[in-house]
Amino acid sequence: MSERDGRVQVYTGDGKGKTTAAFGLAMRAAGHGLAVLVLQFMKADPTWGEIVSARRLGITIEQVGLVHWVVKGKVSDDDRRAAAVGFARARELVMGGAYDVVVLDELCTALFFELVPLTDVLALLADRPTAVELVVTGRRAPDELVAAADLVTEMRPVKHYYDAGLHARQGIEF
Repeated sequence: MSERDGRVQVYTGDGKGKTTAAFGLAMRAAGHGLAVLVLQFMKADPTWGEIVSARRLGITIEQVGLVHWVVKGKVSDDDRRAAAVGFARARELVMGGAYDVVVLDELCTALFFELVPLTDVLALLADRPTAVELVVTGRRAPDELVAAADLVTEMRPVKHYYDAGLHARQGIEF
């Protein structure tokens, strides 16, 4: 493996900052002229601040979620179809060679909700072109994904103002 080869990074854990870290890496890569794509699973709001800013920087953003929360054990066929279409799109974009950095935001969460088969994700990691830096985010990364990754960072909550009743704030949390 050379310095120019891409790696697989995973940002996981119950703490705040997984998507934020991935967008930070995406911005850094775009600033150095790399082609960057962020594909978001389980998200469908194109007005969030990070999406608007990233697009201004030339980062491609695609969302493949539906406009509702997914509940473990109550996953609908529509949820599964949206995730399958999204994962097929992710595979196409990773393998297509147009992007140097691909962020699959909330893919770990989609795995947890059994929207995407783990075997498919592991196959994508194994098959991806060596030049592609692949970043996967979301809570509850499965052990097999952690083992297959080159870098894993776990965000761990120590203290959070949500615990005191503060709600998400525009420009800070979304």
